Amino acid sequence: MTDIAAPAEHDIFSDNERWGDLGAWNRAALDLHAQGGIHRFERGGFQPFWAVIDHAAVLSIEKQPELFTNGPEPVLNTLAAREARGLDIKTLIHMDAPDHHKYRRLTNDWFKPAAIRRLDDRLTELSRQAIATMEAAGGECDFAIDVALPYPLQVILKILGLPEADYDRMMTLTQQLFGGEDPDLQREEMTAEVIAEVLMDFYGYFTGITADRRGAPADDLASLIANGQIDDAPMPDLETLGYYVIIATAGHDTTSSAMAGGMRALIENPDQLAALRADPGLLNNAVEEMIRWTAPVRHFMRTATADTEVCGQSIQAGDWLYLSYKAANLDPKVFDDPLRFDITRPNADRNVSFGYGVHFCLGAQLARNELRSLFGHLVPRLESIELAGEPTTMKTTFVGGHKTLPIRYRLTPR
Repeated sequence: MTDIAAPAEHDIFSDNERWGDLGAWNRAALDLHAQGGIHRFERGGFQPFWAVIDHAAVLSIEKQPELFTNGPEPVLNTLAAREARGLDIKTLIHMDAPDHHKYRRLTNDWFKPAAIRRLDDRLTELSRQAIATMEAAGGECDFAIDVALPYPLQVILKILGLPEADYDRMMTLTQQLFGGEDPDLQREEMTAEVIAEVLMDFYGYFTGITADRRGAPADDLASLIANGQIDDAPMPDLETLGYYVIIATAGHDTTSSAMAGGMRALIENPDQLAALRADPGLLNNAVEEMIRWTAPVRHFMRTATADTEVCGQSIQAGDWLYLSYKAANLDPKVFDDPLRFDITRPNADRNVSFGYGVHFCLGAQLARNELRSLFGHLVPRLESIELAGEPTTMKTTFVGGHKTLPIRYRLTPR
């Protein structure tokens, strides 16, 4: 099916302003589903691409990494930004076989269930700290800023073995990197030069960490990365920087977005909050529904290496495909009444928010555990909760969620 839809429809993918209203975005995505599972996009300033929103098609593409590669461009950017780019970076999301397997294997054991369980006590501690923060705030706070942002960042700092004194610096750099399109989060107008400056700040910070861990290795992930070898040789500088950046940023920003978005969904659907409070056994499924609902990683790009078909549409070698995880999570062929937030949804775990196949998110289990711990501790204490103002969301096309979530609440005594 060839579909060149009106620009207003396709702007939900490329226009960062459209992400400022997630409700409107969801409704526009559902309208596109009614027109088909793949849509041709041609707009000035961008390389033409196919937007894939069909759930089954996204999974099929993810299962064929040789036919649909991450390289050369795994994230949607304007042609001008790509041509003017200064310092580049190479992370797991930029890699294809055979490099991807070699680099992923380096840290894979750190994210296996047994290793993640070692963090349970830390998650419990952070969940109690989050509730203490809410208690100290006296019944009103900004959940996105005061709870959802610090919680996962402190988890990542623990895994990497970085000092809590570096919290503010990592927070700022993360927001500048992923929030570069948003005028409230960007360092300044995000030209290629400014993006390179942000990456150079990361590089400068982690160069010092690398030198320290090579001189005095510790039992932390930073030491593993600093001393890691690929093909019996030390990792090149760009790949080393890329590893630090993907762990420090993706492991933080995405989870905080799911936390804030999950809380807003519970507030705006009080029957679901009441159901979770009445039956804590629904927690695991509630977390899956939060992950489906928020989809903090909004897309990845793939490049076809040979002529093929997607959703009956002919795809040519070299074509660029936009995998919309957010829209795939709203596919009505898979999820009944997809615009309803439902913690009892029987197939909520079929969400594609973590990707699929060889590029499935390394930190998926950790993110789930963080959400379970926070909401598992907080929901039983929530006597009441409501919005205390209008929430705002990041105007970003790649990774994003809530910038602010002002809430008013009462907590039960301990």
